[in-house]
Amino acid sequence: MIFAGGKAGPRFAPVILAGGSGTRFWPRSRRARAKQVLALDGERTMIQQTLDRLLPLASAEDVWVITNTLLDELIAEQLPQVPRGNILSEPVARNTAPACALAAFLLEPAAPDTVIGIFPSDQVVKDQTRFEEVIRAGVALAARGERIVVLGVPPTRAETGYGYVELGATVEAVRGVPVRRVKRFTEKPDRARAEEFVASGNFSWNGGIFLWSARTLAGAIREHCPAMAPLLERIAAAYGSPEFERVFAEVYPQCENISIDYAVLEPRSAKGELGSEIYCLPADFAWNDIGSWAALDEHRAGGVPEQAAWVNVCDGVNDLPVEIDAHGNYVYAPGKAVVLLGVSDLVVVETADALLITTRERSQDVGKVVAELKARGRDDLI
Repeated sequence: MIFAGGKAGPRFAPVILAGGSGTRFWPRSRRARAKQVLALDGERTMIQQTLDRLLPLASAEDVWVITNTLLDELIAEQLPQVPRGNILSEPVARNTAPACALAAFLLEPAAPDTVIGIFPSDQVVKDQTRFEEVIRAGVALAARGERIVVLGVPPTRAETGYGYVELGATVEAVRGVPVRRVKRFTEKPDRARAEEFVASGNFSWNGGIFLWSARTLAGAIREHCPAMAPLLERIAAAYGSPEFERVFAEVYPQCENISIDYAVLEPRSAKGELGSEIYCLPADFAWNDIGSWAALDEHRAGGVPEQAAWVNVCDGVNDLPVEIDAHGNYVYAPGKAVVLLGVSDLVVVETADALLITTRERSQDVGKVVAELKARGRDDLI
C-alpha cells in the first residue's frame, strides 16, 4: 500500500468528525453553519484546513467525514475532493464512539489492516511538517498488531477544559518520534488537579486524535460496547445498497450516546500500562483546538496569553480600528469601523441578526446562551 506522496506504508484512512454545533462560537456558529465550516483563521474554513493537512498523508478517496444532515451538503461543497459517498450524515447525534466505530465497521470486512485516524474538524496546526512526521509515525505504530495510538499535546497551562493522558514508560522511537505507554485517561480535572498534572511533567492534553487499524477499533467496540457492535455491523452491511439510508436512520439511533474516550480508551487502559497496548506520541506541532472566542483571540494575537491580554484583535472590519486606552479585546464586526475606547478584555461579535458582548473570561460560557435561546423557543437564532 502507498501513502499519498509516494511513500510506502499501510493504507491510511482519515476520519474527520464534523457533527458538532460549535455553540461556544455563537452567534457566528449556528446549527446549519457550525464552527467547522467557518473561516475563523484565514480564508479556508476549519474543515478545509483539516483536509488540507491530511492530503499529503492520504488519498482523498480514503478520507471519510462524519457529520449531520444540516451540514452535509455544505461540507460536500467545501470538500469537493472527498467522494460524496464518504460524507456520512448521522440521523441523530450519538457522540464520538459510534461515529469513530462506524468507519471501522465499514472498512473492516474488505480492508481490516487499514489504519484509521480520527481527526476533529475544528483544530489548528501551525507546524505542518512536524504534523506529517508524527502522523506517519503513528500510522506505522498502529499497523503493528492490536495497538491504539493517541496523540498527547504538551500542556502549556493548567487547562480544565481538556482531558489528560498520564504517560508511562518510553518504549521506543518510531521514525524518530518518541513513543510512551499510556497509564490512564482523566477527563477535565478541576483546577487543583490540572495544576498538579502539569507540574508533574508526566501528563499530556488529550487532543482527540487517535490511530488504530479497522480491525483493532472494531474489536475494541465488540469487547467494550457489545450492544453497539451488531448495530454498526448492520449499518455497514447495508452501505452502498438502496437500503442504506433507511437502515442507517433506523439503527444508528439505537447506538449508545457515548464518547470514544469513555467507550474504549478508559476501559482499555484499565488493563494496565503493559496490557492495554495504548501508546502516546507527542502532538508537538503547535496544536490549538480554538474552543472559544478567547482561545481564538489568543491564537490570532500570536498564541501567547500575555500578548493576547494586551493586543486588540479585530476581524472582518473595514478599516484599522481606533484604539485608545484599550487592551486585550476581540471584535468581529464585518464591514464596520471599530472604535475601542477605555475598554479591556471584551469579546464583541456581530452578525446580521445578533450581537454578543461578553468578556474573555466568560467566553467559555457562550454555549449557555444557546441553551437559553433554545429554552425560549428562539430556534431562529440557533
